Amino acid sequence: MNLHITDILRHKRDGLPLTTAEIQHFVRGVTDRTITDAQASALLMAIFLNGLNPQELTDLTTAMRLSGEVFDAGPLGTFTIDKHSTGGVGDKTSLLIAPTLAAAGLASPTPAGVPGICVPMISGRSLGHTGGTLDKLETIPGFNTQFNLQQFFDTLKTCGASLIGQTPTLVPADRILYGLRDHTSTVESPNLITASIMSKKLAEDLNALVLDVKTGSGAFMRDYADSKHLANLMVQTGTLAGTRTVALLTAMEEPLGRFSGNWIEVWECIDIMQGRVHDMSEDLVVLTDVLSGWMLHLAGKADDPQAGARLSMQLRESGAAYQAWLKIVAAHGGDTSIFHDPAAFHKPTATRTLKAETSGYLASMDCTEVGWAVQRLGAGRLKPGAPVSAHAGLEMHIKLGEKVEPNQPLVTFFTEDESLLAEPYEMLRATLHFTPTPPTIQPLIREVITAP
Repeated sequence: MNLHITDILRHKRDGLPLTTAEIQHFVRGVTDRTITDAQASALLMAIFLNGLNPQELTDLTTAMRLSGEVFDAGPLGTFTIDKHSTGGVGDKTSLLIAPTLAAAGLASPTPAGVPGICVPMISGRSLGHTGGTLDKLETIPGFNTQFNLQQFFDTLKTCGASLIGQTPTLVPADRILYGLRDHTSTVESPNLITASIMSKKLAEDLNALVLDVKTGSGAFMRDYADSKHLANLMVQTGTLAGTRTVALLTAMEEPLGRFSGNWIEVWECIDIMQGRVHDMSEDLVVLTDVLSGWMLHLAGKADDPQAGARLSMQLRESGAAYQAWLKIVAAHGGDTSIFHDPAAFHKPTATRTLKAETSGYLASMDCTEVGWAVQRLGAGRLKPGAPVSAHAGLEMHIKLGEKVEPNQPLVTFFTEDESLLAEPYEMLRATLHFTPTPPTIQPLIREVITAP
């Protein structure tokens, strides 16, 4: 039976479910450009308006995953697992999780017969108000994030973890469709978000995946119900594709950890791995251990997530995670000598500190505004491909619920262009809200979603 894109468009426009063959025809046509951008955009809008049933979503994710090159982890003989975050401010857990998991099981079977672990982490760049793992890693002199899949494989084999960017031939359908979504106001579709994220993650040939789905003022999906719906869709899709998938709904009402930027986030993680945990980094450490704990549990290294979290803490406090980190960075061509004094490598040309005007308790902030302030200091980008500053960003001196006194430092801003300080300063001054009594604070881990 011949398939025609006009018939597929009409079916979805009228609310009918698409067959597996129809979805495969659509993705194939998008990839080889036999389907026009206008036709692809029409189907994206029909999906945005009418949604997808579970089978359609699985078929779309699978077809996108197979639209180009797919990583083959089989010859490694390990349990492959990754973590994905839907994006937030100061979210740097990948820099801690990858070496922790690598330290837990470097590519070799344990005496008990449990396979080793490897973390094939294909990451992204900053865009909008959220940061990007690749931009942070590339502040390390020499660190190469643009490995091909053979280099990726070789690094995983020797290091147990590798962090790279998406290759030109990996999930090409997503690259095309995402660009169209950006121009057709269909980015926010939970189904299309799920297919985009999961097609790339499943192309890593994973045995398991842990998702950190952000919710709150700094998340792409602020509303809790919307975030939970997205988490359920991704867990369902991963499970149907044969990958054990767990999602944690986590609060993004304030920046995670102490720093938000590029190099300064790397610096924060190095301090943590070297045993220097700042008070402002406690939430980052807790979330890292919870996420790592789930990963270690799914990989068979811990009887339950709580035991996994304890193992994560032990690997970090023993220095094993830091040694794995050094090995990963060196394998990517990075200069590890700068880790001896990471604070000295931080060289902004201008700084400014916002101080409290009155006493009170920090009750709330629009965390997206904080993210935009980081971007406008030079640490983020307005469009793909734009350069970012290594040393721009900000340091939070206070967490939600804490009491401040007049003239107490609240936020310090860093930039490589002094003219960029004024706007972020005023943005933070306007968005930090104080009350005379302690506010109610949401827990960091809101909910855990597993497959039924």
